Amino acid sequence: MKNLSSPRFVENQNSTVQCVLCPHQCTLTEGKIGICRVRKNEGGKMVLPFYGVLSSVAVDPIEKKPLYHFYPGSSIFSVGFYGCNFRCPFCQNYTISQYTEESARRISPTSLVQEALRANSFGIAYTYSEPLVHFEYVMDTAKIAKEAGLKNVLVSNGYLNSEPTEELLPWIDAANIDLKAWNEEFYQKEVKGTLPPVLEFLRKASSRIHLEVTTLVIPGVNDDPNDIEEAARFLASLNRKIPYHLTCYYPRYKYSVRPTREEDLFPLLERARKHLVFVYAGNTGGGNVTLCPSCGQEVIRRIGYFTRVVGGQRGRCSRCGEEIYVE
Repeated sequence: MKNLSSPRFVENQNSTVQCVLCPHQCTLTEGKIGICRVRKNEGGKMVLPFYGVLSSVAVDPIEKKPLYHFYPGSSIFSVGFYGCNFRCPFCQNYTISQYTEESARRISPTSLVQEALRANSFGIAYTYSEPLVHFEYVMDTAKIAKEAGLKNVLVSNGYLNSEPTEELLPWIDAANIDLKAWNEEFYQKEVKGTLPPVLEFLRKASSRIHLEVTTLVIPGVNDDPNDIEEAARFLASLNRKIPYHLTCYYPRYKYSVRPTREEDLFPLLERARKHLVFVYAGNTGGGNVTLCPSCGQEVIRRIGYFTRVVGGQRGRCSRCGEEIYVE
């Protein structure tokens, strides 16, 4: 349990507190928790009962995040949490995002960084469920990780208020952000959030860190080709080289919609490629090749999570020098 003394909550005279971390702005009476399930009013103060509680620790291929243009072919020390500030009925990790487990492993930020170093990882990925509802722990760990020479990678829904976003980004090196749909009604009805704060997070992140974006494509739900093209157009307005992952959905949690077939993605990939240089199909079981947009040389070859840089040197195409990836 950690008491929270910061501008991320507001105390009220009637012993309620308002959390100002994310756009939900939850107002909590005594003993109540926020929509995220991990932030609580105790005695008129915000407390963090799950500070340092981890749902999982693993060493993963960086491509699993997915990040295709950040240290390709490397493995990264990855940590997961409990809780989420969305309620996606199709969540692929609902057993940790929609539940909490108080008896799970608890580890300090310093100890976590030491574990990452012992694993010979180049960084730490905060992933699996929504890490930003554990903002304080991520920040504390990220600062120590930076001092130790590690990279910090965020896999998130990007649903964060502007002030904590500004506080966070200087400590993050790369992120993959879920863009659930290009549709405000979808956000409100399906995930119990709103789209504009996510777009604002993407705007801020795009100029400061390495950014990639993922949309989980659900047949008949968020797969309108016009919406996918508009999402790609928006990303291109930030940077045409932002990698965009269109990923196959499989039935999970409360959804029984049929799985996305690989061929379902073909027209969506085509529409997105009108605007973005790097567009990939995910969860297909096949490979994804990165070609240099200037000369067409194959730079990165992937088969599943097996990745080889075949035509790159120091992050650039070895033939023409075009910047392709971060290493």
